[in-house]
Amino acid sequence: MRRTGIALMSLTLALTLTACGAGFNASTRQVKQVADGVEGAITSESNSIKLRNVLVVETAEGAGVLVATVVNNQPVEDALLGVAINGVVATVTGANALPQNSPISFEGAVANSKAVVPALNAKAGTHVRVTMFFARAGEITVLALVRDQSDTYAGITA
Repeated sequence: MRRTGIALMSLTLALTLTACGAGFNASTRQVKQVADGVEGAITSESNSIKLRNVLVVETAEGAGVLVATVVNNQPVEDALLGVAINGVVATVTGANALPQNSPISFEGAVANSKAVVPALNAKAGTHVRVTMFFARAGEITVLALVRDQSDTYAGITA
């Protein structure tokens, strides 16, 4: 009888102590993405390229303009060789060198590069594939949201 009591008490304590006290509305279950853009990374022993806030803005003329930030976290410099948006090679102007912790920013107040496709062939609210090609790290493709040219993105032009 004593062993049965100890077993039942152990089972009760195990079930009680392992339950989540915050329930189904715990703050850790309510995480939301704070930006429209997506993130991606190429991470290996010799590469650490991070893509932040990647999205595409559709202009009134139907062009697609990349909005993103690319960072190299490795001491060895890399270079952005090209960008393809929705299967179309973009015209990239500006910075393409990626020394450690010196980002390439497409659009915005600190922009140092620009990538544009003349015909996006996608409407705002849909997703397109954005592929970036790097000299050392290779390539990465993310599925990015297409935004219209309004609100925060009103000043973005091809």
